[in-house]
Amino acid sequence: MKIGILGGGQLARMLALAGYPLGLDFAIIDPSNDAGAIGLANHLHGAYDDESLLHELAQQTDIVTYEFENVPASVAQLLAQHTQIAPCARALAIAQDRLIEKKFFHDLNIPTTNFAAVNSLDDLEQAIKTIGFSAILKSCRMGYDGKGQVLLHGPEDLVSAWNSMRNSPSIVEGFVPHTREISIIAARRPNGETVFYPLSENSHSQGILRVSRCCIDDPKQHEAEQYLARIMEELDYVGTIALELFEVQGQLLANEFAPRVHNSGHWTIEGAETSQFENHLRAILDWPLGSTQAKGYSGMVNFIGGLPPTEQVLAIKNTHQHLYAKQPRPGRKVGHATIRTDDPELFESSLKKLTQLAEQNIA
Repeated sequence: MKIGILGGGQLARMLALAGYPLGLDFAIIDPSNDAGAIGLANHLHGAYDDESLLHELAQQTDIVTYEFENVPASVAQLLAQHTQIAPCARALAIAQDRLIEKKFFHDLNIPTTNFAAVNSLDDLEQAIKTIGFSAILKSCRMGYDGKGQVLLHGPEDLVSAWNSMRNSPSIVEGFVPHTREISIIAARRPNGETVFYPLSENSHSQGILRVSRCCIDDPKQHEAEQYLARIMEELDYVGTIALELFEVQGQLLANEFAPRVHNSGHWTIEGAETSQFENHLRAILDWPLGSTQAKGYSGMVNFIGGLPPTEQVLAIKNTHQHLYAKQPRPGRKVGHATIRTDDPELFESSLKKLTQLAEQNIA
């Protein structure tokens, strides 16, 4: 069987690496000449909304999926007329707009921080009277890895923050002093069979994920599963999905969901019986899902902007390196490494060393 993927970055690369042992082949659409998955898939070079390429992708493949949520929802709708596509276009459309997404959470009784729509400076000034400081102004669409977001500390920030949005539809959210940031990942088949991974606890810097660690038997596991289950059931979701949450005074608040495999789940490649990538492929093909049980202690560190020397990474015990075939540049995810061990003390010391090494090479 052949899988089509909209997008050819590192997530597509890891999907292909997970799929080849299952006897699967891949084709991608990507406008870049150096996308990370090019060497692992037939590359259809061009824009995501190029109808001729989309028809070619549909003809070449048995089912189409995507590796990031900024592919136009209209593309998914068009492909659905000619082939199978998963996850559904509705999931894509909701995840692409932060305001629609927050309202979606509220409709499902999933708690969030306070928020308001902002379409002008006057809207922002009125909304902040209710939401208060500190707050975050975000563009409704196209923001990721901290892009399109401005922290508001006081009234003096409002004008410059709104100007940075360039009059684009936006959302202002109350900034909550959270205990931690976590995410939960699940996979769901067309028949409703669902598996959940252990929670990941995540550390960010400048809006970019730096470190994720698997949290076995976390006390918030059941609550997070309930929220994600509501989302999947409402969307009749098929594939792997991630829900990002803040823990605030013992309560979980939903931040956003990603209708795809997720950076915070990279530890599952070595740290779970079945990786999030393999389970995504199993789910969209309606194959039995694999166990999500964690194998000991595991975590992941991103390489941002630059790569540490491979020999230094591999010198850290129980470390596994994954490079993305991407040229280093500031703020770009160019690889990651995972740690997996049965020894909790060794895990903590190795994760600390790996984190320090990654920080020394950030560009």
